[in-house]
Amino acid sequence: MKGFFRNSFKHMNEAGMVAPSSRFLVRKMVEPINFEQARTIVEFGPGTGVVTKELLKRMGRETSLISMEINKGFYEECRKIVDERFTLLNQSAHTIREVLDEKGIENVDYVISSLPLAIIPTEIKAAILDSAKLVLKPGGKYVQFQYSLTDRKRILQRFDTMSIGFTPINIPPAFVYKCVK
Repeated sequence: MKGFFRNSFKHMNEAGMVAPSSRFLVRKMVEPINFEQARTIVEFGPGTGVVTKELLKRMGRETSLISMEINKGFYEECRKIVDERFTLLNQSAHTIREVLDEKGIENVDYVISSLPLAIIPTEIKAAILDSAKLVLKPGGKYVQFQYSLTDRKRILQRFDTMSIGFTPINIPPAFVYKCVK
């Protein structure tokens, strides 16, 4: 926890959060996932791995999780997670198509994102959202949490349907976007 706060405040332009996600937020993030059918899940911005660990706990043996984290401190923290189904990359989420091509994966079932969209430059944010949509299979889901509704329209422009949930028991309270391609 001490490392989280130090890294989060030192790199606020990358981290965009003041506390680890609560178990209530984590539950909302993984709720839309059909773990019995999911084969490939992509995670953008795992931070210290709170959502990552819950995904791995619920995933089947045949499911793979690819997580992308650019913050070096958080990346190092997530490297402590040992699971053969888990691949961690220290690169930007907008490169996910190239990553999947290298692995021979055409598309994914879910993209789970904890990226702080509100502080990401517009062109990079657009590239990340476009990449998320591009790699999802038809009917695949994009789940994103945010502390505001600032990017609601930007996300909705890319997905066929969207619902928004709210988690008041989190610091700060958070919105969870659930979108379908």
